[in-house]
Amino acid sequence: MGALPLRRARVLIVDDSALMRELMGEILSHSPNLEVVGSAADPLIARERIKALNPDVLTLDIEMPRMDGLSFLERLMALRPMPVVVVSTLTQHGADTTLRALELGAVDYLPKPTSDLASGLSAMEAEIVEKVIAAAGARLRQRSGAIASAPRVLAPAASIDDRLIAIGSSTGGVEALQEFLPALPADSPPVVIVQHMPPGFTAQFAARLDKRCAVNVREAEDGLELRRGIAVIAKGGCHLTVVREGRKLRCHVFEGPLESGHRPSVDLLFASVARSAKARAVGAILTGMGHDGAKGLLCMREAGARTFGQDEVTCLIYGMPKAAKAVGAVECELPLGDLAHAVISVDIR
Repeated sequence: MGALPLRRARVLIVDDSALMRELMGEILSHSPNLEVVGSAADPLIARERIKALNPDVLTLDIEMPRMDGLSFLERLMALRPMPVVVVSTLTQHGADTTLRALELGAVDYLPKPTSDLASGLSAMEAEIVEKVIAAAGARLRQRSGAIASAPRVLAPAASIDDRLIAIGSSTGGVEALQEFLPALPADSPPVVIVQHMPPGFTAQFAARLDKRCAVNVREAEDGLELRRGIAVIAKGGCHLTVVREGRKLRCHVFEGPLESGHRPSVDLLFASVARSAKARAVGAILTGMGHDGAKGLLCMREAGARTFGQDEVTCLIYGMPKAAKAVGAVECELPLGDLAHAVISVDIR
């Protein structure tokens, strides 16, 4: 599925709560780019309404009667792939379930307010509309739902040096990082990553990746020394930057205000890498909505770093790489499957 068509995107709301269906319907109907064509109280009803109404995008609750949302999503993506935005609580269980939904092929997720549903959803109106519109225009890729274990093969010693690899991603980044990180060798240069996620998600995401990667994947900690064979993911709700102490590079984790509309911010990470690693750095900006990372990647390129962008064909959402390319920050665009080899093997200046 390519760019959003000129007609309004057709939305089906799937949720067992009548109030939730009503409130989501009102919010999405406010957008001139969306048309709510129906709703369903459970996946079995949703299955019939998808056939009858042919929606462009679903919003999908996870915990429902008769069939849970994950089982329905897995069947849907196998039989009739379409853009799905899952709606889940931001609990530990909710985070794990949401990550599994993204692995199965959901485009994005929305947090379900745990109290005062009406005011909670009203405060999120802009985010809800933005994510559903973006999902409707997402470019879906074939997924199996399974993630292969990482190959335990070391790269030739000549391809490894003291470079630092910096990665930024957002919508679609869960899937992209699950392909990118397992392709890195166990003695990879250190990798620092900002993936837009709320608090409570990133520790579990890192743990899930760590089981499948040759590198050690962990959530960033303040003061952590960056060494070969380690990949750190910015903590949800906190910024991650890189600071130099003599010959050592360390993580700096802090809260601070939003930057480029986000915390963690790709722009802040990339700008810090430009200062601390200069031409010894390699940056890559992956799939995602918006423009976070464009300015920071440009700082990296101007400091002498090598810079890459994920190409449009393999992006779920070609927003962040497109914005970075537009300002001259991207030296070369590559398919997702080629990026891991590129950042490891490219000559650094």
